[in-house]
Amino acid sequence: MRLAHTGSDIPGKMNETLRRLAEAMQAEGARVVGAVQLNREPDSEDVPCDMDLKLLPDGPHMCISQSLGPGSTGCRLDTEQLEAAVHECGQRLARGADLLFVNKFGSHEAEGRGFRDLIGTALSEDVAVVVGVTEAKLEEFRAFSGDLAEELPCDFDTLLEWCRAGMQNAQ
Repeated sequence: MRLAHTGSDIPGKMNETLRRLAEAMQAEGARVVGAVQLNREPDSEDVPCDMDLKLLPDGPHMCISQSLGPGSTGCRLDTEQLEAAVHECGQRLARGADLLFVNKFGSHEAEGRGFRDLIGTALSEDVAVVVGVTEAKLEEFRAFSGDLAEELPCDFDTLLEWCRAGMQNAQ
């Protein structure tokens, strides 16, 4: 079982690094599943960006944010869309995979939902897993993963090397 997590305090870096990593591994022939996050920038400074997931390996894109209206400050995560994305990723994992990418271990996962069970399923099937984790959810992720997870810097080359090693170990 191979589980790695990475994070960055630089806005957008974790999402971009995981997206590039998934593309690189797919180009090398890895069967990748899961989701990477693509944020769509808003038309106005007063509106937060929209959060889209690209389901791996080949789409579709699913918007997982919802508009709460002007001045709202609540969580914009569309949990129904997130769960639909998780379900589709689970179907793809069942068809076989080498790597599972999870864009973020967030509040939903910390509460036992979202990608949490899919991470466990992938690990039980010897599929290497790479998870994005923000500083705000690091303790919850550690409670979930115990001593299984390797913490890696949000560095493309380091993560690429980890993924390649995971592929060699699985063969």
